[in-house]
Amino acid sequence: MTTLKKGDQAPNFFGVDQDGKPHQLEDYKGKKLVVFFYPKANTPGCTAEACDLRDNFERFQANNYALLGVSADSVKAQAKFKDKYEFPFPLLADEEKEVINAFGVWGPKKFMGREYDGIHRTTFVIDENGIIDEVIENVKTKEHAAQILK
Repeated sequence: MTTLKKGDQAPNFFGVDQDGKPHQLEDYKGKKLVVFFYPKANTPGCTAEACDLRDNFERFQANNYALLGVSADSVKAQAKFKDKYEFPFPLLADEEKEVINAFGVWGPKKFMGREYDGIHRTTFVIDENGIIDEVIENVKTKEHAAQILK
């Protein structure tokens, strides 16, 4: 699972968002970047997490943060999710799991006694120079912004 830790260089990822627009680590140089991985668009926990970040978006902007959501959903599913809840940040559609694997958040999970592989809800806070400043594995979906903006 997640082997990246505070002080590591962030992976030089490349992915496309809900509009097909490319994003890579280099695009965010000079800004703090919050990359939050979530299991599935439009599910209760993921919606609560993304809405909490949306509701605190101005605070993130005021502190020089950019936000980027990532899941293995399709471009179409990400676009619907973004439009429905009016998220002011892009959502990467990582169907090939390239970004997900680069950050090491894909692996075995358990839910209701069933084991399967999936995305572990994890957030990476990356500094202005591309260094991981924080890894949040115990994400509180309804209070996630407070976990980041301490």
